[in-house]
Amino acid sequence: MNNRLLNWFKFASPQSFFPLAGKMIPGFWALAVIFGVAGLYLGFFVAPTDAQQGEGYRIIFLHVPAAWMSMFIYLVMAFWAAIGLIYKTRLSGMMASALAPTGAMFTFLALWTGAFWGKPMWGAWWVWDARLTSELILFFLYIGFIALQAAIDDPRRADKAGAILALVGVVNIPIIYFSVKWWNTLHQGASVSLTKAPSMAQTMLLAMLLCALAFWMYSVAVALMRVRGIILERERNSEWVKQQVTMAAAGR
Repeated sequence: MNNRLLNWFKFASPQSFFPLAGKMIPGFWALAVIFGVAGLYLGFFVAPTDAQQGEGYRIIFLHVPAAWMSMFIYLVMAFWAAIGLIYKTRLSGMMASALAPTGAMFTFLALWTGAFWGKPMWGAWWVWDARLTSELILFFLYIGFIALQAAIDDPRRADKAGAILALVGVVNIPIIYFSVKWWNTLHQGASVSLTKAPSMAQTMLLAMLLCALAFWMYSVAVALMRVRGIILERERNSEWVKQQVTMAAAGR
């Protein structure tokens, strides 16, 4: 058992993790495409028309998974940031940096698809609703994290500063999730609950979950690609990176 743990711990080194990430990327891309095609097909061509919202409700197959991923990625980013802050592991800070742009993208997507959904439902592109406002704050937290790290030249100091900001921002996640329960908001309640039976047709639920899985696989694939780039940039003066560059050039 101890030997297995030691085998996994070796991947905490950027040098060991770099080739592992390269092997995992194609698989996650393939899963993202499979889940995405299946989810979008079910959502846009098979799922029944909503009795109240008509065809316009179908944007939830993008909006809801994007909103889920915006919160989930932030929690994962904050987790990696905390590990780096506590144990001083270089790879942890790199993983947090790699996740931030994808999290910001999904938050932006959730806000815009929410606006497109809100216009016909509420009669307005935007209202200062508790759920919308806290999601907008999440977007600013992502942008702040990225900007803060970019403003500091020393990677170690940048990772530490970003980790503190990420951990402080975690308090916003439960506010987003519970905002429709804590305050009287225009935003509807949770589409899927862990404690209640789903309030939608099985086909709708399956399509939404497949799209969420597609976004999840996409996030992993992109984060792995991005962290490999960060590793090469930060470790560019090490001997193993020079060997990687030489091998890549020879392969061409």
